[in-house]
Amino acid sequence: MANRDTGTHLQSSLKQRHMSMIALGGVIGAGLFVGSGVVVHAAGPAAVLSFLITGALVVLVMRMLGEMACAMPAVGSFYEYARLAWNDKPVGGELAGFLTGWMYWYFWVIVVAVEAVAGANLIQFWLPDIPAWAISLVLLVVLTLTNLVSVASYGEFEFWFASIKVAAIVVFLFLGGLFVFGMWPGAVASTGHLLSHGGFMPNGIGPAMSGAVAATGFYFGAEIVTIAAAEAAEPQQAVARATNSVIGRVLFFYIGSILLVVMLVPWNSAGMATPYVSALEAMRIPAAAHIMNAVVLTAVLSALNSGLYASSRMLFALTRRGDAPRSLAKLNSRGVPVRAILIGTLFGYAAVVMSYVSPDTVFAFLVNSYGTVAIFVYVLIAFSQLKLRKRLERESPGKLKIRMWGYPYLTWVAIIGMLSIVGAMAFIPDQRTPLALGVVSLTVLLVAFTVRSIWRKLRSSDPEFDSPV
Repeated sequence: MANRDTGTHLQSSLKQRHMSMIALGGVIGAGLFVGSGVVVHAAGPAAVLSFLITGALVVLVMRMLGEMACAMPAVGSFYEYARLAWNDKPVGGELAGFLTGWMYWYFWVIVVAVEAVAGANLIQFWLPDIPAWAISLVLLVVLTLTNLVSVASYGEFEFWFASIKVAAIVVFLFLGGLFVFGMWPGAVASTGHLLSHGGFMPNGIGPAMSGAVAATGFYFGAEIVTIAAAEAAEPQQAVARATNSVIGRVLFFYIGSILLVVMLVPWNSAGMATPYVSALEAMRIPAAAHIMNAVVLTAVLSALNSGLYASSRMLFALTRRGDAPRSLAKLNSRGVPVRAILIGTLFGYAAVVMSYVSPDTVFAFLVNSYGTVAIFVYVLIAFSQLKLRKRLERESPGKLKIRMWGYPYLTWVAIIGMLSIVGAMAFIPDQRTPLALGVVSLTVLLVAFTVRSIWRKLRSSDPEFDSPV
């Protein structure tokens, strides 16, 4: 039942089917359909290992989030968990929450811009005469209106977007499986290109490990389901089912489809620039480019829809703790944080404008920094779970409906794995710029927190500090 106190509370309108597809749809993005080719081109067929390593880390993080979200459903999810985990340290909880919340907001508003630009390029495949900026604007306006209607509207759109993506992956796995097992007309059972062109690991172990770094951003998005838990009709059950279901399916979808791609398409061919289109063409499926363009467009719209949702809910959570202007917390009669959504839309479209006005400076900075910021958020989530699990076991063991496997050892494995990815970026030439810009973004937030803290002290010590002159 929806919460009637619409002045201060979000609505509880998301159903179990919405939550399941939000979890799955958040992971299956345009990165899988297009960006995965970059990883394959660098690592060869061993890209399967790259995605397996990163996927395993994401699975561990999702299990941690599932544990915390079921025990303590909260608006802002891991933003609140970071505050709670470190509230025993002076300023620790405030700083951890501030960094987690704003980094996550930053990640998704950049995704909004990137996906709006990508969506325009995809639509121009069919409508080349329409300016890209106009298409980006239309996409942003349409999905902003969807989010403004109600959370149920967002959930319904995301359900169908995600359903199309999942259906496309399932069909691809089925047809690709028939082809490689020789059950396709004219096909002979074989491993295809898996071991040809230099073998499974043609460039050695290094590119396979660096590919895991590049693949990290492709998985980001599954955690949206824990944010959506605050607006679910049955948050604990919904999160438990969603986090459990996403684990196996994500690995199956990613690893299975990438394995088929490297079997169907030579890893070092030009066709790897559009891996899934080339795989469909290898199976002689007509209109492959049009089919995949439509599927990728659906993935882009899903990411855009989720970006507006996730950024607005995180900004709403930030206002509740004074980490963002409280004026942005205002809800309409349907329990929707209108101003928080519009801020994300405006920032997103400003970034879209920068993609045309300043593609090599401002927009390049945004695109190159947000992926590293995402890893920082996951590291903070893992540290938060490490501390909160110990506290929950001591104070409220009955709340632990879902438990992190092998605690605390697997939590430490995930932390070390993610920190290793960050460290490895310093030694990979094409990852050094994203690492540096991610650190710059983190530094800016640290400075912003310091300024906010000083302003608060001045305000509390001098009652006339902010009085009107």
